[in-house]
Amino acid sequence: MIWHTWHFGFALGLVVKVVCGGIGIARRTT
Repeated sequence: MIWHTWHFGFALGLVVKVVCGGIGIARRTT
């Protein structure tokens, strides 16, 4: 269960990082 929570948190953090990076790139291009 602990490993599952850790993986979920890690995946969630990674998704947030990618989304924030994508928004930053989109803002820079527009």
